[in-house]
Amino acid sequence: MARPRETVRIRDLARRIEAATPPGRDRAVDGLRTVAILGVVLGHWLVTALVADSGTLRAASPLQYQPGLTPVSWVFQTLAVFFLVGGQMGAKSYDGARARGVTYRRWLRARLVRLFRPVAAVLTVWAVAAGALLGSGASLSTVYTLLKLVLSPLWFLLVYAALTAATPLVARLHPLWPLAVVLHVDLVRFGFDGPAWLGWINLAAGWLVPYCLGAAWGSGRLRGRTAGWVLLTGGAVVTAGLILFGGYPAAMVGVPGASISNLNPPTLAAVTFGLAQCGAALLLRGPLRRVLARPVAWAVVALVNLAAMTVFLWHQTAMMAVSVTTLRLAGPQTGLHTVPDGPGWVLARLCWLPVFAAALLICWAAFHGYEAGRPRKGGGGVVRGGGPGTGGGSRIVREGRPGKQAPQARHVEQRSV
Repeated sequence: MARPRETVRIRDLARRIEAATPPGRDRAVDGLRTVAILGVVLGHWLVTALVADSGTLRAASPLQYQPGLTPVSWVFQTLAVFFLVGGQMGAKSYDGARARGVTYRRWLRARLVRLFRPVAAVLTVWAVAAGALLGSGASLSTVYTLLKLVLSPLWFLLVYAALTAATPLVARLHPLWPLAVVLHVDLVRFGFDGPAWLGWINLAAGWLVPYCLGAAWGSGRLRGRTAGWVLLTGGAVVTAGLILFGGYPAAMVGVPGASISNLNPPTLAAVTFGLAQCGAALLLRGPLRRVLARPVAWAVVALVNLAAMTVFLWHQTAMMAVSVTTLRLAGPQTGLHTVPDGPGWVLARLCWLPVFAAALLICWAAFHGYEAGRPRKGGGGVVRGGGPGTGGGSRIVREGRPGKQAPQARHVEQRSV
């Protein structure tokens, strides 16, 4: 009898989320954000290995030992979709704030507070964890490896915050301008042996390209399917040409030991690949809206979006917690602590993914309150959501207890401040 009861509770929750969703909400945006966050999580879990070596842990990548796995990076490197959605939501949010008479300073402060509030919890926990690891005898090399895996994704938030601050200007900027900057930077770096530090200009210019596309989408300038097909086919053809004839690496993520990384900093190939992803995302809007019209599918997407920032910030911690705990309790395990140099490692890693997900669920239970913020007083609890693609402030549902009937007319306005 337990299973039918749980099924009824799940359907009831889905029904109440459906009832609480504003009729005009573009569910395709939330669907794309879910695809992007899950792509980042699964991508990191699949291409990051912590190898136990003489009492220390070092990072390795299966892409380094098994180049045939390179297409995995094409599927799971979804950062361009993040910035596309972020630009769309940023432009709409700013236009809405201006219409309500909200000042730029107040609008920006609200978005940045909601973006960085959960970061404080991660930094605090890892400051304590690093001290505990060193005190328990862990080597400096191991602690450095773990901290680097936790902190390195935070660059994304810094770039996103900078682009958010520039939204009023970005909304008027054509994507070809930052694309031209990326092109010229790479031309100087690789064509004329220019200094390597020039590449870091692309950290802003490269991700400004999809952000500008998102702003154009948000302002209604990317309508119809033509733009999607042009971006998808043009981006894919140019990326293939750059890889086959331009000397760019095929992997769309950094690979240890590689002379060039497409991601650190972004190269022209990474940006054109992102354009293809943006085109695919725009073409998926219609199918996503149809799929997410189903209450259960929409409930899953809505709940993932409510925890997007927590998932982004804690997914590496979940993987490392499983790896370190298992190493101490059971010794080195295939797929966790061994060199990722064969199909056996890949199969074992796939089996570990549910364990990582369970650890991430524990992290979510402990820390999602920092993302949700303080609920309003009165009525049911307000569950706030949003992650890097929203600025952390989209209120998706009002969630009461699963067994209670949702009050009528408890629709939630879509806010993106």
